[in-house]
Amino acid sequence: QVQLVESGGGLVQAGGSLGLSCAAPGLTFGRATAGWFRQAPEKEREFVAAIAWSDSNTDYSDSVKGRFTISRDNAKNTVYLQMNSLSPEDTAVYYCAAQLWGTFRGQYDFWGQGVQVTVSS
Repeated sequence: QVQLVESGGGLVQAGGSLGLSCAAPGLTFGRATAGWFRQAPEKEREFVAAIAWSDSNTDYSDSVKGRFTISRDNAKNTVYLQMNSLSPEDTAVYYCAAQLWGTFRGQYDFWGQGVQVTVSS
């Protein structure tokens, strides 16, 4: 069973920045599309960003485009999410996910446990 492990969450003031990491022991991230999702209290989980394994193409939700950057280091088997200009609306549990086949916003095969990101006003 592949388990993804997120790190880097925490509390930050509005306008600040935070970086998340996702490690994938047991999974060659270089062969999988990696994505970040988030779920705010009493809301459904939503797509945030994804990066392809083959050519590092990326996709972002409209709500984070221009503020968040997804990247990957296949040598370290790690995916990152750099979040800038954070607002309280970005407060959520952030999940890392990996997909062996499909579209950026389709079904993902493996998930992490999630990490809390809280943005204070």
